[in-house]
Amino acid sequence: MTRVRLEEAPTLNGHQEDALDLGTAGIIGLGYVGLPTAVAAARAGWQVVGFDIDPERVNSLNSGASHVADVDSHTLAALVEERRFRATTDTSRIAECDVVLICVPTPINRSREPDLTAVVAASRAVRAALRHGQLVILESTTYPGTTVEVVQPILEESGLKATHDFLLAFAPERLEPGNMRFALADIPKVVGGLTPAATERAVQFYSAFIRTVVPVSSPTAAEMVKIYENVFRCINIAFVNELALLCSRMGLDVWEIIDAAATKPYGFMPFYPGPGLGGHCIPVDPHYLAWKAKHYDFHVKFIELAASINDSMPYFVLERVMTALNDQGKCLRGARVLVLGVTYKRDVDDIRESPALKVMELLHGRGAEVAFHDPFVESVDIETRDGTVAFHRRQLSPQLVHSADCCVIITDHSSYDWTSIAEHARLIVDTRNALRDHRDKAPHAYSL
Repeated sequence: MTRVRLEEAPTLNGHQEDALDLGTAGIIGLGYVGLPTAVAAARAGWQVVGFDIDPERVNSLNSGASHVADVDSHTLAALVEERRFRATTDTSRIAECDVVLICVPTPINRSREPDLTAVVAASRAVRAALRHGQLVILESTTYPGTTVEVVQPILEESGLKATHDFLLAFAPERLEPGNMRFALADIPKVVGGLTPAATERAVQFYSAFIRTVVPVSSPTAAEMVKIYENVFRCINIAFVNELALLCSRMGLDVWEIIDAAATKPYGFMPFYPGPGLGGHCIPVDPHYLAWKAKHYDFHVKFIELAASINDSMPYFVLERVMTALNDQGKCLRGARVLVLGVTYKRDVDDIRESPALKVMELLHGRGAEVAFHDPFVESVDIETRDGTVAFHRRQLSPQLVHSADCCVIITDHSSYDWTSIAEHARLIVDTRNALRDHRDKAPHAYSL
């Protein structure tokens, strides 16, 4: 496999003098993936036009205010002032772009099937403005075959052909929101073009701001790379979640087991249990792959089992809360339960597919008086059998913690004062091992 690596790293603190005016890049979808990519491309010398369907978001971005934690507002404001970046809702401006990236959400529906509504809408917007010589790249995580089976036919309704008139590729996003260890420039970029010319152009584009670009044979191969990466994590998390269930049954501390096993210097990679999976990729991708596999009369039983185990974890959290309360001579119905952290992972503001939402739904459905705190989230809407219930963030204080019959730690944000929480909580169910260093102060803490 050929890897294209820059001799010098892309600049992160200013524009390269010889990289200015590389062309115009359009980024459709200015969320957790699109905005960091737009900023990186603009800083490398591309003129960037960002497209989004939300007028308020567009106006905010054009004022230099970032809504994505991984993008600094000062950096964005400088790019706006220098006219390197501009956001718009006007998709006719796609015609101005030499390169067009589609970075829109790809969730699953209530039947656990792929929902490509946003990808289809974005593809149709590109089709309406498509011109000769443009490079179109899908970045949204999806099932293998989407680029050639969904995006290509829509674009070719314009009368232009992807093999002759324009270039088409898939390059999966690999960003992890909130992970400060790896900048976008440091994460190798996988690229699969429909034609060798498409791959070459896509490599040239990304090489302006990503140090290593890894070409693969086709868009479908690149799509499978992304699915494989995420399903790998899903399966290993499912295994350790099942181990946590067994350890609970056996009276063992799963965290002690993992820490000891992690001392092995080879052949082992630690994964950690939790209340369930969340985010825009790992809980979704197994269902994308399972759905696609059925088209080939193939059932990915191992993957489906892993997804099932992970999906069941909020129910185990419910059991732990009920057990903890029962040990104190209390029942769940009427109990005051405080949920700490509702985002899907530490120190991000993203609640997509967060297991906290399911845990809150289950607690509410069993009659508990549920309250929550999260430093990144002001309110959440929970779908219940009786309709949507809105929960608003409570102000965190020792008094609030102590007033709860049980505190449930779902997301271990670094801003939480675990010492204070351990000292003031009367009962805790800790799903993240957040209190590992405070067990002496939390005698009534239950882990997974």
